[in-house]
Amino acid sequence: MGMNIGSGSSSAEPEVMVEMNTTPLIDVMLVLLIMLIITIPIQTHAVKLNMPVGNPPPPVKPPEVIQIDVDFDGAVIWNGVLVPDRGDLEARLAQVVAQADQPEVHLRPNKLVQYKSVAMVMASAQRLGVTKLGIIGNEQFVK
Repeated sequence: MGMNIGSGSSSAEPEVMVEMNTTPLIDVMLVLLIMLIITIPIQTHAVKLNMPVGNPPPPVKPPEVIQIDVDFDGAVIWNGVLVPDRGDLEARLAQVVAQADQPEVHLRPNKLVQYKSVAMVMASAQRLGVTKLGIIGNEQFVK
């Protein structure tokens, strides 16, 4: 910004200043920013948990575990017994769902099996209502 020396006219009236004075606007914005910072609640990075009081009773019996292996060629093995087709697998899964206390179902896919074979077993289990399904043996996929 340069300094305005004069226009060469000899009029007695001073020129009107067309620039806006921004100093009061900056002051107002700073005050509002400070007020905003003061009113924001301090974030505590803690999760509030309602923990149970006392010790839970020990389980009466160990949980039943069903092992489902999916072989490299897509064959499904139920606790060491080959399952011939999908209908037989779904019948066995329906028996698991019918139990009052569902046993844990451990699914162990082979490293070389196609994903569609594993997805078929998981989809059948989900559709029938198996709630305790876990995939085990993931350490074989780490290189």
